[in-house]
Amino acid sequence: MAASEGGLSSARYAGERSYQEIRDVVSSDHYQNDVAQRHRRRSTLSGSHPIHSDREFDVTSALQLPAGSRPASSGSPRSESAAGSETAGLAAEGFETTPRAEPLPFGLDQALDLRLPDLIATRRFLHAHPELSGQEFETAALVARELSAAGLAPRLLPKGNGVICDVEGRSDGPVVALRADLDALPLTDLKDVPYRSTVDGACHACGHDVHTTIVLGAGLLLARLAEQGELDGRVRLIFQPAEEILPCGSLEVIEAGGLTDVSQIFALHCDPNLPVGRIGLRVGPITAAADNITVRLTGPGGHTARPHLTVDLVDALGRLVTEVPALVNRRVPANSGLLLVFGQASAGTRYNVIPNEAMAAGTLRVLDRDTWEQAPKIVTQVVRDVVAPTGAAVDVEYLRGRPPVVNDAHAIRILTAATVATLGPDGAAETPQSMGGEDFSWYLEHVPGALARLGVGRAAADVDLHRATFDVDERAIAVGIRLLVQTALTALAG
Repeated sequence: MAASEGGLSSARYAGERSYQEIRDVVSSDHYQNDVAQRHRRRSTLSGSHPIHSDREFDVTSALQLPAGSRPASSGSPRSESAAGSETAGLAAEGFETTPRAEPLPFGLDQALDLRLPDLIATRRFLHAHPELSGQEFETAALVARELSAAGLAPRLLPKGNGVICDVEGRSDGPVVALRADLDALPLTDLKDVPYRSTVDGACHACGHDVHTTIVLGAGLLLARLAEQGELDGRVRLIFQPAEEILPCGSLEVIEAGGLTDVSQIFALHCDPNLPVGRIGLRVGPITAAADNITVRLTGPGGHTARPHLTVDLVDALGRLVTEVPALVNRRVPANSGLLLVFGQASAGTRYNVIPNEAMAAGTLRVLDRDTWEQAPKIVTQVVRDVVAPTGAAVDVEYLRGRPPVVNDAHAIRILTAATVATLGPDGAAETPQSMGGEDFSWYLEHVPGALARLGVGRAAADVDLHRATFDVDERAIAVGIRLLVQTALTALAG
């Protein structure tokens, strides 16, 4: 059974949470993404899960798997001969070369082998049909259809772009959550592959299509255990929207009751710097805090021949983007790992006109939680101090993003045990804290848990996350599914 319908239907959108935004003045929500393209046909969930029309405005093409590529479901199992043929084909591609230290219980390895071709096809379909943050309506619909076909009872988030689904085991057991994110990035896919994105300006360049496929696959296997009466509790599958933007989609899930009764939560994130068969683990902070900053400057404008009669906003903008980062660093401890970088700056449209508006926007990332708490006040004051001598009026919008992901020590012990069971002792790798941000951190503000890095590195490939050429070694999908199944079973066993 999914999280209570009452909790889902009564939830407010996460963007209404006041603590997520710190700013000098109220400004428009300019962080919302434009959609990739208008939808061409409506898609609905089976049974009691319709996507109402108010949820599906401005979505991408309906995500319908092509004939022959539908994931197998409990409602329409494929023949073992057909599945075996496809599995043999994957083996020829190298999909069966990852190590297995211990088998999954109750024949789940064989079940995974049968489903793996369809799960690979699902990942490739999601990759070819990405949806931007906040617009994951059809991706959520596809996930919910597959869970429903397996006999589960998924529930959509209030906006319809995310899914929560409980795999019901022993009623008196604990509740463990597994989380995936659904959204793509606003990039044009530059890969030359058959599953290249078909949506201009949208690309799964952070591996969220892989995360979704892995949690879906783990849920389908755990559902088999539940049917056999062998699941020692509940496993909550969370497919969240909007990991890549602010407000964070994790807050929408929390507001909708996604963590109700949850005792621990786990997630994987693709890491192209680790090879397949390696899992990056770390106790304590594993990511940085990440906030967004926008500074707007205004003045009367004027002629470039007479800058002394006006306010030179281009000069003020130059001082802002070059001086503020260094001065902010002087106001915090050297070991806090603070990094303020402006990625956008604009002013003026004519060579001989001093503009009356200018702006700069960037991110602040910091490894230390205490410094993150102080950052809004420090940045705002430094910006004002730097701009004041220029005479420009300044408006600072500081949008609180996400704290660091801080992994619980006990949760890491569970993940380590699951990694050893899945891959052997050589599968676990110590991983450093990253400057990247991850909104999984908001879940860990409420319940203990951990995020691990899943090795997806491709041989001789120099591809990082958030690049338009990003791709994964798809053998990692089976590894991730087995790891999350082992993790859930270990956590439920206490």
